[in-house]
Amino acid sequence: MNIHEYQSKEILRNYGVAVPNGKVAFSVEEAVEAAKQLGTDVCVVKAQIHAGGRGKAGGVKVAKNIDEVRTYAEEILGKTLVTHQTGPEGKEVKRLLIEEGCNIQKEYYIGLVLDRATSQVVLMASEEGGTEIEEVAAETPEKIFKEYIDPVTGLMPYQARRIAFNINIPAELVNKAVKFMMGLYTAFVEKDASIAEINPLVVTGEGDVMALDAKINFDSNALYRHKDIMEYRDLEEEDPKEIEASKYDLSYISLDGNIGCMVNGAGLAMATMDIIKHYGGDPANFLDVGGGATAEKVTEAFKIILSDKNVKGIFVNIFGGIMKCDIIATGVVEAAKQVGLSVPLVVRLEGTNVDLGKKILSESDIDIVAAESMADGAQKIVELVSK
Repeated sequence: MNIHEYQSKEILRNYGVAVPNGKVAFSVEEAVEAAKQLGTDVCVVKAQIHAGGRGKAGGVKVAKNIDEVRTYAEEILGKTLVTHQTGPEGKEVKRLLIEEGCNIQKEYYIGLVLDRATSQVVLMASEEGGTEIEEVAAETPEKIFKEYIDPVTGLMPYQARRIAFNINIPAELVNKAVKFMMGLYTAFVEKDASIAEINPLVVTGEGDVMALDAKINFDSNALYRHKDIMEYRDLEEEDPKEIEASKYDLSYISLDGNIGCMVNGAGLAMATMDIIKHYGGDPANFLDVGGGATAEKVTEAFKIILSDKNVKGIFVNIFGGIMKCDIIATGVVEAAKQVGLSVPLVVRLEGTNVDLGKKILSESDIDIVAAESMADGAQKIVELVSK
């Protein structure tokens, strides 16, 4: 789950991580009032959307007086920002962060992420802050430093200190930088985050070390432990199809292709997408109905797939273990009738009650193309949507 920058900073502030003072605003008048309350000579007006690259897209403006705050708020609120992370459709700005200006001396990058290769959290840092870390990794990888964190001991002060020296934090501010990193790590672990990215971390003329920007994502599987984090969820920033899927405990992620996929099991779902690509097709989604799907859940899955106007065909690929093939087949037939299926449908069933499942499909009056294997099904759906 993603949250906004101002929400990330609220969390970090509770862990002793230094962040600039700021207030969220949902209207131009609220933005002006927030700037007055901050009482600083310089304010920054920042668009709040779930995407990076806001500055390059015109979503971050430095205001030197109240009139400029009003002007920039009017300009940004309601604007559709198109960044490298939003896609060409962009995202509409519905809230702003009004923040005090900072006397920036130097910008750095600090990030925490789970490294799956080592099963450890890794602390990454670079003195090339303020730019895309992917660009730094590609062009000057020697400027990125990493510390792998033992889950038993957690981040050790000597590791944070080594990072601070490696990225050339001024010697007199190393202790503040260490405190910053220790607080960031504690927040990451205690809140079950999947990524915590500070870009840029800044050193100010007053000798502060603070997060000028902050991005925190959370492990959705752990949210039941964090009711406070759930309250930060902004449904307007999420794909409506993904929101609907979550109501039925379906794992759904929208993609850019035209072949809808309905599969049980995340591994099989990824393999299904891979084999569709192998045969020249493009999956429109990742959809895992899970091991305990009911006919109702399958029906809702179909509706969600078909709500994507780009879908030109559907590939159902089910291996029945806990999930019985006859249940899936019943759901497929019921869903096809309810939604008035008008696109090609290829179904591959294997596993528990497969013969009964195939019988249900064959005896229905729905135009269903049967597949004998995953490869056979992928080839057939790619051919059908290509006609």
